[in-house]
Amino acid sequence: MPLLFSYGTLQLPSVQQASFGRLLHGCADRLPGYTLGQLPIDDAQVVATSGKTHHPIAIRCHRPDGAIDGMVFDITDEELAGADRYEVPAYRRVLARLASGRQAWVYVDAREAGVRPSDRDSPAAT
Repeated sequence: MPLLFSYGTLQLPSVQQASFGRLLHGCADRLPGYTLGQLPIDDAQVVATSGKTHHPIAIRCHRPDGAIDGMVFDITDEELAGADRYEVPAYRRVLARLASGRQAWVYVDAREAGVRPSDRDSPAAT
């Protein structure tokens, strides 16, 4: 089963019910190497589901202390597809290593599309 790291609206019960058809149970973790920004949302369905016109977005940073707190959820492949349908195109799903050492899918700023997750921490990526 895939793991999904959420630092924002995927933690909301209304979004979980709409995207997965159930409430998720997870545990706390951190996403190193990122900081939070705010993304204006203009998709009416996403705003209706989350109740928010701005969502947090993970932006790669090069500060050694940069990290985002969030929750890790054990989900099915079908539920991961539901999360893909919920997220707007400004997000891109990548596989990332969390502070716990586990790998999880996470939605990050899509402008980083040219950087593979395995390249993110290499010296060439800085």
